[in-house]
Amino acid sequence: MLLDRVMAHAEHPVHTALEIGAGTGKATRLFARQVAAVTATDPDAAMLAELRKHVPAGVRTEQAAFEELRLDERHGLVYAAASLHWTQPVGRWSRMARLVRPGGVFASFGGPLRPADPAVEEAVRTVRAPFLDSDEIPSPDGTPPERAMQWPGTELQQSPWFTDVRQSVIERRYALSASDYLGHLSTISAYFVLAPGQRAELFRRIGRVLPDVVEMEADLTLHLARRRHEP
Repeated sequence: MLLDRVMAHAEHPVHTALEIGAGTGKATRLFARQVAAVTATDPDAAMLAELRKHVPAGVRTEQAAFEELRLDERHGLVYAAASLHWTQPVGRWSRMARLVRPGGVFASFGGPLRPADPAVEEAVRTVRAPFLDSDEIPSPDGTPPERAMQWPGTELQQSPWFTDVRQSVIERRYALSASDYLGHLSTISAYFVLAPGQRAELFRRIGRVLPDVVEMEADLTLHLARRRHEP
């Protein structure tokens, strides 16, 4: 459904796509099904090494942060899977506009992954409390959670380079093993910035309160926007 919504917004076939903060390539594999030329970028060499094990041979990789990307090539689609908050706010959208061809699409998607069982969620919250108040990512522009349009849609609506901004939610439910759930937590910035010893101890404590299989709520919030045609 995610891929269908992005491609429908594009309106025309997408021949090239650029991924920002590709990580280990979960989204890369999805978009490589329909886009002939995908370039996956990430500043972490280890992440890209893992990505290359799982993506088609035609996927190109580049070790670079968003702010380091060359601006000499434009793409029909630029997308970020739960990674846009890592980019610097100053100049974010002017740089993005130089990566998306006029009429092309920018897409950002992600959302919290939570245990569906309230008892499991509460148990995790309890053992997490001495280390972290919350593991959710606050809105980078301070948009309150009750507002209809959320970030980055709020910024896209104000950008002179993008139009046709849309927000939608894709409901997802699936199960993870306890170890896979802990692996997911290790990619979240709130845990990532903990000292290694603290992080290891917190994961040990969380692991002790998890069932073998964790039923998850994993709704995605998708933001889409179209690059304005230049005068």
